[in-house]
Amino acid sequence: MLPSHGRYTYSPIIRRADYRWPQNRRLAVYIALNLEHFAFGEGLGAQLAPGGPQPDVLNYAWRDYGNRVGVWRLLDLFEDLGLPVAALVNATLYDYCPEVVAAFRDRGDEIVAHGRTNSERQSTLSAAAEAQLIADTTKTITHYEGTPPKGWLGPWIAQSHQTPDLLQEAGYTYCLDWCCDDQPIWFKARQGRLLAIPYPQEVNDIPAIAVRRTSAADFADMIIDSFDEMEEQSQQQPLVYGISLHPYIVGQPFRLRHLRRALKHVVQHAKLYSEDIWLTYPGAIADYVMTLPEGTVP
Repeated sequence: MLPSHGRYTYSPIIRRADYRWPQNRRLAVYIALNLEHFAFGEGLGAQLAPGGPQPDVLNYAWRDYGNRVGVWRLLDLFEDLGLPVAALVNATLYDYCPEVVAAFRDRGDEIVAHGRTNSERQSTLSAAAEAQLIADTTKTITHYEGTPPKGWLGPWIAQSHQTPDLLQEAGYTYCLDWCCDDQPIWFKARQGRLLAIPYPQEVNDIPAIAVRRTSAADFADMIIDSFDEMEEQSQQQPLVYGISLHPYIVGQPFRLRHLRRALKHVVQHAKLYSEDIWLTYPGAIADYVMTLPEGTVP
């Protein structure tokens, strides 16, 4: 036997109970927009080009473009298309650029906790330090939003061995860190359980564009092709399709033009097949799963 995480057991997707999303829909679609803040001169951060010694001005400024310019262009796009958006928020943004988070709050979008900053990775912390990171993030978001966040995405999709336990004990109902399924699944926690909502690592501009150097046009085609294929697959069983975006990447003008094409395709099909497609938030998906009969979701 190989070492196991012990959080879930194997469940082939073709052998699960069938159910439907609200109003008998089959495909739940959500946009995850990562709103991130980075320390200057230290810590982690995605790179446009190989960075030199700190302070790495080139890559820091490239990332900061997302908060200063890219996010506002994306907001215009979301408004034009009438798209709901889950804002995955680094808590330090409330100090740095509170206007950005306020813009999504004013739209009524879901605010998902995304740690303090993407300059750190929680998987390297002690249990006490990780619990403090979660507590700090939760306290800040609750203070500004009025209610605690339901969902969590770890900075750099990083989890320690105890992360699901700490999240569940801190009051979270779902996490987005695991990309192992196209349906929600339950994770065991030491004092209960935590729902894992599918979050994409393929239809995600960081690994696709920043790592594999996929072109803007190809990334847009990935969004469309995945949507079309999952729309067909969802006739057999309910599925979740997430699209993960970062303003400093897809907020660049030449990528934004292709993203607009892809999201228009999604919205047009959602209107044409409104009986099958649910444009929503990960928190709404989690809320609905909790109303299903016990045993429906593995």
